[in-house]
Amino acid sequence: MTTRILIIDDEERMCWALKRALSHEGFQVVTTTRGLQGIDLTKETEPSVVILDLKMPDIDGIEVLKGIKKINPNISVIMITAHGTIDTAIEAMKIGATDYIIKPFKLEEIRVLVKQALHLSDSENQVNSLGEPSDKKYGKFVGQSAALKEVTLLIQQVAKTAATVLITGESGTGKEVAGMEIHNASNRADEPFVAINCAALPEQLLESELFGHEKGAFTGATSKKKGRFEIANKGTIFLDEIGEMSISMQAKLLRVLQERCFERVGGTETIHVDVRVIATTNINLATAIANGTFREDLYYRLNVMRIIMPTLRSRKEDIPLLVNHFLEKFDPSRSIKISSEAIKILTCYNWPGNIRELQNAIERALIVCPGAEIQASHFPKDLLSSVSESSSPAISLTEGVFTLEELEKHLIINALEKHDNNQTKVAKYLGISRPTLLYRLKKYGIK
Repeated sequence: MTTRILIIDDEERMCWALKRALSHEGFQVVTTTRGLQGIDLTKETEPSVVILDLKMPDIDGIEVLKGIKKINPNISVIMITAHGTIDTAIEAMKIGATDYIIKPFKLEEIRVLVKQALHLSDSENQVNSLGEPSDKKYGKFVGQSAALKEVTLLIQQVAKTAATVLITGESGTGKEVAGMEIHNASNRADEPFVAINCAALPEQLLESELFGHEKGAFTGATSKKKGRFEIANKGTIFLDEIGEMSISMQAKLLRVLQERCFERVGGTETIHVDVRVIATTNINLATAIANGTFREDLYYRLNVMRIIMPTLRSRKEDIPLLVNHFLEKFDPSRSIKISSEAIKILTCYNWPGNIRELQNAIERALIVCPGAEIQASHFPKDLLSSVSESSSPAISLTEGVFTLEELEKHLIINALEKHDNNQTKVAKYLGISRPTLLYRLKKYGIK
């Protein structure tokens, strides 16, 4: 079945150019220069991807996006924007746009975004058909949430390719674990996996670490040294926190990604490498591009395949499984249990530090627990006070017993009431994505 793409742009020349480029890729392309007609065509043609200009003559592009998402929240929408409207494009992504591209752009860039959007859409469909794993583990990941299944499926799919991968997400969500899983599932698994934290080194030292140096290249360079790219040849290089790299270093990295070659610091010999690049960041690169701290061309080189690591607060159903995993890790004899009240507290907390913070909380509780069962009192005071302040009065943490499903349902219902059923605000309030909220609403039958 031919994949259908809908283009909504007020410039006829842009519609023509995009249609010609995407038609050559085998897509069926429908175009319109009117926003309202674009909404109607979304109903009529049921496209897999919509390419939408933010500036439309009859209706604002944001309103068109909202109209499309009302028809089908699962449609991938790529926004076209100018430099002066990047903030609006970022706002569009919060509403549900898949990605955005800044004018002027190369047709190859839009092709990549469309294929990536289709890939993500296919992954979501496959995630919905996956059965429950018997041990609730996916490689080194622990959990059974839809968000985790989606990430795991993307990892399995991208591992089979040589594509550059950009892994984004908050600190503590498991970005390096995801990178290692990609490497281990690839045909490079028997070759080196070389990681480097780009935020931990000053610029001159980072250049030397990445590309190596010749003897005498600078003070202290008493011998020739291979860089991480050279060491990772035939394998994978993992560039952690790429968003912290300086602009000048970004330019040097861009050249390596484009030409797959470099010279050591102080050297003239060109070294060619075959390296798979996986980069991570916990900052918003779109904002960094707008602020002039990250190169747009490097972003598109890195963002061939993007994996967004879910926050722990967006997959709270995985917390009991993660707790059991950490208890087994830190107490292999399993001599210490955890009370249902303590689990309830952990489920109510929003985990700004994500899985790393949960792991630390369990390790600490095991240290301070004098008996055979961890209680809520064994958790840090700031965690307990945060839960106490954010808990709804409709749910008592000290009276009655709730299943995790009942607790989550109550939290969602209270949030809907608090925000007048505005799903975007509710998702933000709960710290989850809007698609995740829609999944929960359907799961619990909440109208």
